Amino acid sequence: MTTDFKDQIKQIGERVHRLKEMLKTEEATKTAFVMPLLQHLGYDIFNPTEVVPEFITDIGTKKGEKIDYAIFKDDAPAILIECKHWNQNLNLHDGQLLRYFHVSKAKFGILTNGIVYRFYTDLVEPNKMDEKPFLEFNISEIKDNQIDELKKFHKANFNIESIISAAGELKFTNELTQLIHLELNNPTEAFVRHFAKQVYPSSLTQKALDQFTILTKNSINNYVSDLITDRLKSALNKEKDVIHSTVETPSLEQGLANDEIATTEEELQGYYIVKSILRQKADSARIVYRDAKSYFAILLDNNNRKTICRLHFNGKKKYIGIFNEQKVETKTEIASLDDLFGFSEQLNSTVHALLNTIIKDEA
Repeated sequence: MTTDFKDQIKQIGERVHRLKEMLKTEEATKTAFVMPLLQHLGYDIFNPTEVVPEFITDIGTKKGEKIDYAIFKDDAPAILIECKHWNQNLNLHDGQLLRYFHVSKAKFGILTNGIVYRFYTDLVEPNKMDEKPFLEFNISEIKDNQIDELKKFHKANFNIESIISAAGELKFTNELTQLIHLELNNPTEAFVRHFAKQVYPSSLTQKALDQFTILTKNSINNYVSDLITDRLKSALNKEKDVIHSTVETPSLEQGLANDEIATTEEELQGYYIVKSILRQKADSARIVYRDAKSYFAILLDNNNRKTICRLHFNGKKKYIGIFNEQKVETKTEIASLDDLFGFSEQLNSTVHALLNTIIKDEA
């Protein structure tokens, strides 16, 4: 996966976040969100023999039924795409794509509202679209491994056999991941029994089972927390060696002023946590800090006008200061550095807004 392709897909995600509320129709959704993605996948959206709009698929006695797009390869439809308005629930529309798929020679079907994309094929029964997608992602929150899978559909890489051979494993991996997610958040009785019977010497009564349900969930949370902490510490130790290279060398006047400023280990740990939270939004080299007498500022691009947050750790109590779009700071008390993870959504939103401002300034 090239950096260019990854950046292009992430930019579409940013575009979705910025424009969706302005799009009132399905056609606008196609034009603003779906067609740019097809273009970044290497297809000529202005060539009606390659990307065929309103592709006709006769279904039984229904003649002239149309699907939004068909992507052709070797003069035959390879991918069918059904699009809906961005605020439509896709669960209400998968049957429509299934009917089109059944009468077509295409091996892949995509159902999308321009934000969520679901990719289908016929792993269970030949020539019949599976009920469950083998790949699904939200483009405004797309992960790097999902971009890797999406790139397999790029015109330069598209190979039906290789995609299908990997689709089965991907489908089962996704389903197992969802099951694990459900079990970790709300353990089933069978899951709880599996572990409880290995540590509890007596028979499991309903009262004991209820108790172990709570204990199992708490144990899972503790394990995940420890795992994140260990990985974070490992990442922070690596970054400590290069931290000074990301901060501007202060001028002589700044240096004299900074003599009275002592950057604490706790402030640096807080800085590393914020950087780790924002890894998916911005390159870590763009996130730097500037220490002051009364606060510890974390900035984007080493620019005071792009403050992400401030850490107020100099008093008896600790606070994190988050800025809104009007640059007004709201301070919230925290009990420990771990509490910073609870501000992930707000920090990501702040950086998202700052990045959008940069895009507008450059336009």
